[in-house]
Amino acid sequence: MLIVQKTTDGKGKRLTTTAPIKQGAVFHQITQYQLASDRTYTSVQVDTHTSIEEFFLAHLNHSCDPNVLIDAQKMELQAIRDIQSGEELTFFYPSTEWDMAEPFACMCGAANCLGEFSGARDLSLGVLGRY
Repeated sequence: MLIVQKTTDGKGKRLTTTAPIKQGAVFHQITQYQLASDRTYTSVQVDTHTSIEEFFLAHLNHSCDPNVLIDAQKMELQAIRDIQSGEELTFFYPSTEWDMAEPFACMCGAANCLGEFSGARDLSLGVLGRY
């Protein structure tokens, strides 16, 4: 159901789905992960002091208009809207990262793009509440 593809724009890889996913569906259990000794660009923070590395999470890109929620307590991925077959799966990085290992300038292209990210600590509660 989930596949990793090289992007056609030369910007790396992306995670896509081979089948539609309905809003609210849990479509991946995060079970094959490793504890990250240090936070990295591909790690995901699951609690105050713990980050993990997992194959699919490492290829889940950021968007300011995401279609996936990472539930760090249940260790699962959930669709937050209907997702079409072949669509890239994305999440809002600051939804899991308090202080990002590698801040970045967002290029997601969403109408509501927030621009620059360094972690949730630098966003207002109003912005965080949308994600």
